[in-house]
Amino acid sequence: MVRGFVTANGMEKKRTSDEFEPGPIPPSQPVDRFGFIKQEQNSPDGITKSRPANEHEREERRIRKWRKMIGVGGSDWKHYVRRKPHVVKRRIRKGIPDCLRGLVWQLISGSRDLLLMNPGVYEQLVIYETSASELDIIRDISRTFPSHVFFQQRHGPGQRSLYNVLKAYSVYDRDVGYVQGMGFLAGLLLLYMSEEDAFWLLVALLKGAVHAPMEGLYLAGLPLVQQYLFQFEQLVKEHLPKLGQHFSEEMISPSMYASQWFITVFSYSFPFSLALRIWDVFLYEIKLPFEKLIHALRNFPEDAMNPDTLLPLAFSIKVSKRLEELKQEYEKRNVASLQQTGSANRQQLAIKDKEFSIRPETSNCVPKDDSSR
Repeated sequence: MVRGFVTANGMEKKRTSDEFEPGPIPPSQPVDRFGFIKQEQNSPDGITKSRPANEHEREERRIRKWRKMIGVGGSDWKHYVRRKPHVVKRRIRKGIPDCLRGLVWQLISGSRDLLLMNPGVYEQLVIYETSASELDIIRDISRTFPSHVFFQQRHGPGQRSLYNVLKAYSVYDRDVGYVQGMGFLAGLLLLYMSEEDAFWLLVALLKGAVHAPMEGLYLAGLPLVQQYLFQFEQLVKEHLPKLGQHFSEEMISPSMYASQWFITVFSYSFPFSLALRIWDVFLYEIKLPFEKLIHALRNFPEDAMNPDTLLPLAFSIKVSKRLEELKQEYEKRNVASLQQTGSANRQQLAIKDKEFSIRPETSNCVPKDDSSR
């Protein structure tokens, strides 16, 4: 596994200052079962929450079922998915056992195949390639899961791993490069797998190894985010008309509160246990949980963020067909808008060309200043 910050010249920077020196290890503090510093004793993710006496036994049974399903190192996965896709879907929706989550995520995303087909590529990207986003990545690292013990130490192992993954991806896909929300995706993956595995899962997700590519989340203009905001706004109006009307009257648009949800794929601002369950389904079905958001808004705050309560009820809200209709409607509107913009731009260019042609007194082809008009 590659370690250490690598700078623009492809070499590890000399530590002439404390810029890349690991900071002091933060003092030990109580953490929840996922490694986040506990904010409240009764945190929904906390280890002190009372749990049913038979939960451990039930979890062990689930783990045994999953191990049998995927085989050693995932060797039986593809065969099982082909034979019993409905069983796989049902079990994923119930939640992947945490001890197997990293491996299963790699299997369902197709990233394991990418890794095997590209030996040594990740190390090459980290050590020898140059990224224009290196300083931006370094600046943002401390903002990614700052309350998790793995990422707390300044320039410690967690922050170095996060830097390496983001830097490698910004080199691998220069059209996307680096966008701030990507740090939460990479950070989430690093909690369940190695740097190289996390990198290839990010590639599989954004470039579309198994499902449609998600890189539109981070391309210029965030086109996929804009599509999701449009779809979500329409679903709120249709399923929660009173709330939709209230938002309209108060001039509250989804971009004001939901952009962060989509840019970080729900890995930020949601209870971590819920985020993990969302990611289980998201990576397998590659659809964002609009129905869960609708259900949460409908029932907030009562049990709105309890994954065992939220997810089964949310799956009963059928929106997949409507989402596809809204996607097509959004694309039509977007094409029409782009055509209008292009027409306006062409008209503007024609006017400018005409101005140049009738102003022989203008020197160096620079039109006169019309600001006084």
